[in-house]
Amino acid sequence: MKHLAILLSLVCLVATPTHAQEKAKAKGSARKTPPKLTSAVVKNEERLYKTTPQGELKLHLSFPADWRPEDKRPGAVFFFGGGWTSGSYKQFTSLCDYLASRGIVAASADYRIKSIHKTKPDACVEDAKSAVRWMRAHAAELGIEPGKLIVGGGSAGGHLAACTATIEGFNAASDPPSISAVPNALVLFNPAVNIGTLARQRGASAEDIAAADAITPNTFIKAGLPPSIQFFGTDDKLKVGGDEFIAKARALGVRAEMWTAADQPHGFFNASPWIQLTALKVDEFLTSLGYLSGEPTIKLPIAAPSLKSE
Repeated sequence: MKHLAILLSLVCLVATPTHAQEKAKAKGSARKTPPKLTSAVVKNEERLYKTTPQGELKLHLSFPADWRPEDKRPGAVFFFGGGWTSGSYKQFTSLCDYLASRGIVAASADYRIKSIHKTKPDACVEDAKSAVRWMRAHAAELGIEPGKLIVGGGSAGGHLAACTATIEGFNAASDPPSISAVPNALVLFNPAVNIGTLARQRGASAEDIAAADAITPNTFIKAGLPPSIQFFGTDDKLKVGGDEFIAKARALGVRAEMWTAADQPHGFFNASPWIQLTALKVDEFLTSLGYLSGEPTIKLPIAAPSLKSE
């Protein structure tokens, strides 16, 4: 896996030359705290979920204002993008606050990345599964229902979320094996779910291809996959992987939605108006699953474009 982290980081930065500037803007947005999606009061806390040889990892939690430990609310955990190399939990704090305003206990997770921890993508997968297990193991103190756990993320973080639903290995020795890391619903923003194919297309070594194959969600889709919603810009070259994911899931009778933004590049969802539009669809998706009730409180910008169902 000597070159795998570098290769895969490039996978998530692909854009057509005509959208280089838009791509750079979207990439930059992912590194900053995104626009607020709610003005409601929520409670924010940090909890240590894992100690690794490279450092501590935390969950950055958003609780509803009327939260109580005895609640049995849905829970959610999100993983940021950045090619398994960079990025920050702040990418999903806005969405977490919004979901908290709607009644969900939501977390944006740290995980080990190459630029800070000098780790490879397999460590990222392990950490994602640890975060999901921690949420379930601490359901009583978090006031959540362990059978209503939403897992999501963007780009490399979307890949990690999908891995928790599909990949059986890469479990930390410290994780309780009796607690499942499989989510009950998936929320995926331009996820990198076909990395084995992409590694082959880029002429990776046999060793790196094997390593990528082992953590390629599309290879391990099977009956019982959680219902999912995905978002892609139509100019995102990773969309072909999302299309494959959707086709395989639907062939098994699994609910799998995809919403696309016309002419938008990878990472489009980080900035307005797309952050509001995608959050609205996430709200509607979770409401349809019975995880939320009532009307969404997202305010769309004036003359906002629309997402297309595929």
